[in-house]
Amino acid sequence: MRHTRCAAVDVHYPDAGGAKAALVLAAGPAFAEITGEHVARLDEAEPYRPGAFYLRELPAMRAVLRRAGPVDLLVVDGYVHLDPDGRPGLGAHAHEEFGVPVIGVAKTAFRTATHAIPVLRGKAVRPLHVTAIGLAPDEAARIVRTMAGPHRLPDALRRVDRLSRE
Repeated sequence: MRHTRCAAVDVHYPDAGGAKAALVLAAGPAFAEITGEHVARLDEAEPYRPGAFYLRELPAMRAVLRRAGPVDLLVVDGYVHLDPDGRPGLGAHAHEEFGVPVIGVAKTAFRTATHAIPVLRGKAVRPLHVTAIGLAPDEAARIVRTMAGPHRLPDALRRVDRLSRE
């Protein structure tokens, strides 16, 4: 499958309330050249509920994806599935909502996510934890490994994190 319109997305929750989602677009999964940036703010956000994180994230993701238009691949900060039995995480809910392949890139290990593929980038000694839906896990790990940027976290994910916090 060719991914020609790829997006990385992140959501931040300002102290003043609400949510702010940021999304960067690229013409390919390496995110070598960013072709667009979008930000959406919501005045209200669901409270954090363990096991239901997606209820808090999806409205902001929905808002920023409306601005960006259709995508072929979505990269999220978090897990697709929370365990090898398929308990859905943010990425699985995003896949169901938006109907595109989703790669989850988590910075910290989740104890039940034993199926996540560890990916080392740059000079990092701590791996990223990669999960996927709509594409093979090994392909997702390869994509994350080859995404633009010299650091542990790919440049596209660093950029959306920064945009969502500004």
